[in-house]
Amino acid sequence: MTVLENFRLKVFRAVAEHLSFRKAGEALYLTQPAVTLQIKTLEAELGVKLFERKASGVCLTEAGKVLLRFAGDLHLLSVEAEHQIARLSGGAAGELVLGASTTIAQYVLPAALAEFARAYPEIHLQVFSENTEQIAEGVASGRFGLGLIEGPAMRTDLKLERWFDDELLLVVPASHEWAGLGEIEPKRLHEMPLVMRERGSGSRHVVERGLQKAGLRLGALRIVMELDSTEAILSCVEEGLGVGFVSEWAVLRRPLVLLRLKGAVMRRSFSFVSARGPELAAPAAAMLRFLRKHKVAHKQN
Repeated sequence: MTVLENFRLKVFRAVAEHLSFRKAGEALYLTQPAVTLQIKTLEAELGVKLFERKASGVCLTEAGKVLLRFAGDLHLLSVEAEHQIARLSGGAAGELVLGASTTIAQYVLPAALAEFARAYPEIHLQVFSENTEQIAEGVASGRFGLGLIEGPAMRTDLKLERWFDDELLLVVPASHEWAGLGEIEPKRLHEMPLVMRERGSGSRHVVERGLQKAGLRLGALRIVMELDSTEAILSCVEEGLGVGFVSEWAVLRRPLVLLRLKGAVMRRSFSFVSARGPELAAPAAAMLRFLRKHKVAHKQN
């Protein structure tokens, strides 16, 4: 929420976006009763019902649809007002909702965000972790002021700017028979069960492309599970369920070993993604400038 935006309108917009009081509460870090109270108070103040409850969730009434149009306009005006005021003062203030792909959010951003918070104490930051497709959609819809993704955005309505490169490597337990090899022949993947990221993730796209270049058909491999996070893959590998591909960032401080697949380089670019059109609001512009300059300390296993 921007400093200037009415809190009840913020809650209203969240419920309208998710069409769920529970999901709106999760997005705003509020309990469901707190969301319900804000909506009931807003309805009482306006003298109309804004939502109708149905078996599948909630939907906007005609009054709710009208309010949503104006609430969106008011939000954009609030953001622009804060942007212009920050320009006059030479600083940056307000709210930034940042969307980051899973690997970036979990392993790359934490140290950078701590430094950013010290440098820009007037910026209220919210960070949401989703897969690349979801982040791109969130930036396009205005849900995120800036996105950080680990794969191509595949959209013409977004601007993409490379940040730095990452490599995906095969991860096995330290006790695994391959642990001391350093590199394996691609055909040996047929010997082991494989755990993979879900379809739609940037990691999955890079792994599929790398396997194809190595002459492997994904359908010919024994994929025992598809998971929605790198952490889930690491946990499954640790438990001996199979082997998997993860970012070189992910294995720091874990009893796991990284291997290369001979003849297959699985590199990708971590990138900034933003909406085409008007320049970024001051908080998003400040984050972009900061991360461009930020020197990422990276220790390899």
